[in-house]
Amino acid sequence: MNKLLGSAEEALHGIARDGMLIAVGGFGLCGIPEKLLETLRDSGVRDLTVASNNAGVDGWGLGLLLETRQIRKMIASYVGENAEFERQFLHGELEVEFSPQGTLAERMRAGGAGIPGFYTRTGVGTVVAEDKPTATFDGEEYILERGIRADLALVKAWKADTHGNLIYRRTARNFNPVAATCGRITVAEAEIIVEPGELDPDAIHTPGIYVDRVVHNPTPERRIERRTTRKE
Repeated sequence: MNKLLGSAEEALHGIARDGMLIAVGGFGLCGIPEKLLETLRDSGVRDLTVASNNAGVDGWGLGLLLETRQIRKMIASYVGENAEFERQFLHGELEVEFSPQGTLAERMRAGGAGIPGFYTRTGVGTVVAEDKPTATFDGEEYILERGIRADLALVKAWKADTHGNLIYRRTARNFNPVAATCGRITVAEAEIIVEPGELDPDAIHTPGIYVDRVVHNPTPERRIERRTTRKE
């Protein structure tokens, strides 16, 4: 039951491979598994499809994997903070599937719950609906969205026990819970590791049944996505 491994390299050993669909938690730079993403870059795996709210920023987060051209396709809802993402997309070097933010979260949640698809009105009449099946319910048109079942999920927790139970901190929870459940294999990076029984069961956000491996990162590098200061 001890899922704690000694390093991020050990945590990804034997499971990272070319062509994977990877779900990544985080929102901007908040709650991203930065150590696992650095290690994934260093592993050299390529041709990846990544489902995440956004692609980080230039030089950090998923931006690291964009720089090394390891990502073939992004499934995302917001991409406005990454110049390299923009360059690759506009030059046809990166495939992009835009998904409304709530829809993307529900696609991950549905995949983790074993639901292959669901109908939503979000995106009806827009490019989001192109080539997707539709149905009418109570006189309203809906589009069919597919659940996301990832080969690998990478998430960031604040606290974890060695059984893989996870607690996220405030807004860093964001996409992490749904990403954790939709992975066939889920690896969690945590700032604080405790022994089983030390976490309040009512405070656990992701039960350990969803988590396969845990790695300790006690000193994460905290970066600000966009710094805004007041003029004196």
